Amino acid sequence: MSIKSTLAIPFAKNAQKKVYKWAYEPHKTQQKIFKELIKKAKNTAFGKDHNFHKITSYSAFKKQVKVSDYEGLRSYIDRVVSGEKNVLWKGKPLYFAKTSGTTSGAKYIPITKASMPTHIKAAKEALLCYIVEKNDASFVNGKMIFLQGSPVLEVLNGVKLGRLSGIVAHYVPQYLLKNRLPSWETNCIEDWDTKVNAIVEETIDEDMSVISGIPSWVQMYFEKLINKTGKNISEIFPNFNFFIYGGVNFEPYKNKFETLIGKKIDYIELYPASEGFIAYQDSQSEPGMLLQLNSGIFYEFIPANEYFDTNPTRICLEDVELNINYVIILNTNAGLWGYNIGDTVEFTSLMPYRIKVTGRIKHFISAFGEHVIGKEVEKALNDAIKGTAINVSEFTVAPQVNPTEGLPYHEWFIEFENEPEDIDDFASKIDASMQVQNIYYSDLIDGKILRPLIVRKVIKGGFHEYMKSIGKFGGQNKIPQLSDNRKIAEVLNPFLKD
Repeated sequence: MSIKSTLAIPFAKNAQKKVYKWAYEPHKTQQKIFKELIKKAKNTAFGKDHNFHKITSYSAFKKQVKVSDYEGLRSYIDRVVSGEKNVLWKGKPLYFAKTSGTTSGAKYIPITKASMPTHIKAAKEALLCYIVEKNDASFVNGKMIFLQGSPVLEVLNGVKLGRLSGIVAHYVPQYLLKNRLPSWETNCIEDWDTKVNAIVEETIDEDMSVISGIPSWVQMYFEKLINKTGKNISEIFPNFNFFIYGGVNFEPYKNKFETLIGKKIDYIELYPASEGFIAYQDSQSEPGMLLQLNSGIFYEFIPANEYFDTNPTRICLEDVELNINYVIILNTNAGLWGYNIGDTVEFTSLMPYRIKVTGRIKHFISAFGEHVIGKEVEKALNDAIKGTAINVSEFTVAPQVNPTEGLPYHEWFIEFENEPEDIDDFASKIDASMQVQNIYYSDLIDGKILRPLIVRKVIKGGFHEYMKSIGKFGGQNKIPQLSDNRKIAEVLNPFLKD
């Protein structure tokens, strides 16, 4: 064992103690964050407009600050982007994280001097918690790869601008730099196909121990490695024992990954967003991710089934319950206030507070009043493939409201690596799980409003070709797993198997 890996274990134990100190004092920690946020932002334009100097309690805050999204804060964000100081937070941001929005076009999320360190700290703590649990830090001796966006940054009115993963690339600790791949030159390649091919060449003969990225894009990297060598990933990288991911539910991809890798490995789930690093998996044995209560974010929650009501319930951490689907609302030291990032979560534990991401509040199907959510379709697919050799590469679901014949139905577009022998039987298993999970869906089937779902097979590589066709082919872009319209479904038609 190297000196670096030996020293990492006591360092990790000390770091974990500090994490659990605030994690087991959750309400005290959140109240401290709340007071700091209000105090530091009271002299900003937003703070003055919303009477922050009068706010002494959460109930008072709710009266002054409405729940909003990017469009709701856009008048303030546009002022920040134009170069104005002290608008949402003190001074000017360090960065703008550029993201693509469906209604807003490009979005520019501020990252401040106060918020930037929390993005780095949380990712580091996730690894340290893993070291403590395993009592093993040997992976720090191997090479590490993070499939991410280009670190090349633009400048907009004196503020650096780029993708979050590209910004974070500038903050890799010095002690990890010599272990980190790909090279800076390769990381700067914009074309994703070209970039992945270059990463394959740079890593194929290395001792890779940590690999991280969005599962669908890491899968592409794995497949290129296997095609080039004729070996599975564990043969190419024998010391690769855990995968770090975020942004999607990994369960539907797990069978495929383990086939590509050739053995079972550990997984660490992260919940980073441009708006803040929200949670990370701190345990291999406990479900959910540890909510980051001490990272400059004061959290609020709205029950998802009330979100579109005129006056929905709006609560802080003290009042949340297990197994309720909440829309998560952020108030941050980057100056986002009452901000809905669009995600829904459930709590898996209340001491410490752990969550799992259940979907997107705008990504649901309710064409007939069924209100199917992401968690349900992911579980249904996983139920159908469990214990089989079936592997799924990617999928999405849409309603078919006006079929050419018969009753309407939900249409599942699935790209298989290993197909089921009987596609109709496979569809029936998914449908049965959906009916168990969602009583409204079940009632619509029983009432002959809907017929059971239909599965369409997408050609291999079809989803990648689809993403190219809409100009979103790259490591940070994800396929929505369900939608309430047929925009994606119609574009996918050329990529279906006969």
